[in-house]
Amino acid sequence: MSGIYIHIPFCRQACNYCNFHFATSLLKKDAMLAAINKEIALAAGDNSWLVNTIYFGGGTPSLLDTGEITAILNTVRSVYKADSEAEITLEANPDDLTEEKLRGWKAAGINRLSIGVQSFFDEDLQWMNRAHNAVQAQKGLELALKYFSNITIDLIYGTPGLSNEKWQQNVEKALALKIPHLSCYALTIEPQTPLDKLIRQHKKDDVDPEVQSEQFVLLMTWLRAAGYEHYEISNFAQPGFRSRHNSSYWQGKPYAGIGPSAHSFNGTERQWNIANNQQYISAIEKGIRPVEKEVLTPVQQVNESIMIALRTMEGIDLERFSEKTAQQLVQSAQKYIRQSFVIHEQNRLLLTDAGKLYADGIAADLFFDHFI
Repeated sequence: MSGIYIHIPFCRQACNYCNFHFATSLLKKDAMLAAINKEIALAAGDNSWLVNTIYFGGGTPSLLDTGEITAILNTVRSVYKADSEAEITLEANPDDLTEEKLRGWKAAGINRLSIGVQSFFDEDLQWMNRAHNAVQAQKGLELALKYFSNITIDLIYGTPGLSNEKWQQNVEKALALKIPHLSCYALTIEPQTPLDKLIRQHKKDDVDPEVQSEQFVLLMTWLRAAGYEHYEISNFAQPGFRSRHNSSYWQGKPYAGIGPSAHSFNGTERQWNIANNQQYISAIEKGIRPVEKEVLTPVQQVNESIMIALRTMEGIDLERFSEKTAQQLVQSAQKYIRQSFVIHEQNRLLLTDAGKLYADGIAADLFFDHFI
């Protein structure tokens, strides 16, 4: 096995762009944590998996007490075989970073932090309805760096009002702090989010795709010059600081998802928990994992591998496929090779910087509708 993802479905307040599953009330926190600990045991099965990575996501895991995080980790270790060198990541918001929590997380075994900064400008944070401010972002990172060397931060670009100059300042602040990993995302307007509603009501400006593309190109230029590996479309790392957990997703390795809305994958079958806190708790209390399942067909498995591989700096390894399938992939990619969006070298198909602007469309165009 590769990893365990643990979804903590609580947030202090709702960011207006977010479509992840969470609640802003903590009234059911104790019952939820009891259910999560119980599901870890239910998901263990024959207890033969080796856990290489553990990832606390959400929601906002940093809302939990250190003892609650420790208890979950102890449960994992009691029912799974955990690698002594496992990467253990905790997502945190800057306003939750205190000396006490940082010391406690480190003592519990957390060795990597993913901090949701998004921007170092107050006006951007207010526009997104983030719970922290720019000062907390800066000071929180400075404090976290006293305890953790393996840190990633999230930054969002392409928001209305974010000029190229401000975007550069955001990136330069991260570089000045020597943050070894950056996850940078173009703002996406997800349906049925508060932001989607505000834009449709003309209360907030919509995003400009051309500005987003320009800021992505600038980002690639700046971080390449700073020595970062652009190892996945949205992820940049100094050598040795790639996310092992997320990399396992992109390599198609199996993982278990714990908590409401969490997804699991065993190589051929995908399943996901119900995205309802009370229904999740009630089912787990009865010893039932409330999941839906999808068995991927061989063609779906191939198409998924194409999609995720193309997003990485290693690209599509043609040797993974039959000779006939590999030849068809190369043939389908020819128009993108002629446009300098794709490179065919060393038996791989790789996106160029220009091609990365169209990654999803190119991948979809390479998909198979049947085996050849």
